[in-house]
Amino acid sequence: MDLPTLWFWIVAFLFVGYFVLDGFDFGVGMSLPFLGKDDTDRRVLINTIGPVWDLNETWVIVAGASLFAAFPEWYATLFSGFYLALLLILLALIVRGVSFEYRHQRPESQWKGRFDLMIVIGSAVPALLWGVAFANIVQGVPLDADHNYTGTLFDLLNPYALLGGLTTLLLFFTHGVVFVSLKTEGELRERARRLAVRSGVVTIVVAATFLLWTGLAFGTFWFWILAAVAAVALIGGWLANLRGAEGVAFTLMAATIAAAVFALFAALFPEVMPASNDPANSLTIENASSTTYTLTFMSWVALIFLPLILAYQGWTYWVFRKRVSRSAIEASTH
Repeated sequence: MDLPTLWFWIVAFLFVGYFVLDGFDFGVGMSLPFLGKDDTDRRVLINTIGPVWDLNETWVIVAGASLFAAFPEWYATLFSGFYLALLLILLALIVRGVSFEYRHQRPESQWKGRFDLMIVIGSAVPALLWGVAFANIVQGVPLDADHNYTGTLFDLLNPYALLGGLTTLLLFFTHGVVFVSLKTEGELRERARRLAVRSGVVTIVVAATFLLWTGLAFGTFWFWILAAVAAVALIGGWLANLRGAEGVAFTLMAATIAAAVFALFAALFPEVMPASNDPANSLTIENASSTTYTLTFMSWVALIFLPLILAYQGWTYWVFRKRVSRSAIEASTH
């Protein structure tokens, strides 16, 4: 495997890490109106991700930095062509982060309600638009001979891309609700499990439709293998949740998202930005990558620091592994 190909899959791995980890964050945020019967419930929901949500978001920064360094042409085309969609994602993440920090600064229910609404919006917008963006990357977009995007924002909102966005929205929502059932106790835990059963059925149908559409239009051998793994894991996660095995369900939901993202990269390979108007204008792994020296240096950096990052994140999750209860929240207010 040459260095550009290696870094294509490293970038894929980093986006997998981001979607798996920040995906359930988004799901928890979107679940507030469905699971939060009162302010204590909503505080429990937010506290399930309180120690880790900002750490999870660093994955997208590392993924973007790696994309910039390893594939500058891809980065330039993607961020210039999709800048409105990516700007909306950035603004949503800012609003969401601010809301986590400010909702508890005043006791009024109206104050908290506004920030809870911003948490929901700040979670749903990235969950939808990341799927739209990646579906468009796989499908291809109009590029000129200099690899500049020549379409508009509305060109990105086509039926296939919107189905991709709905797929990530539902996957992240179900992933987050399963996480809530894993991290809470009592009635809230049961409500989360029942909601995950219902949302899981819709997720299975929508995700299967999207993967089938992708496979028939752009599928490769490895895409079909990975898509099959994602499908089996998704159904297995739904069945595990049905039986109340939250740990197994959460693990299988994470495997579903990981396999689905890898499947999209497998459908894309060896291109990184197909040109829908003229294949000659497409960006590939070879014509979009950095120099061998740059990729070699980056490989040594990744070899040293990536295991350290994974170890630190694993330790963080281990420290905050306990369930969050209403009684603990109520006790902290007295």
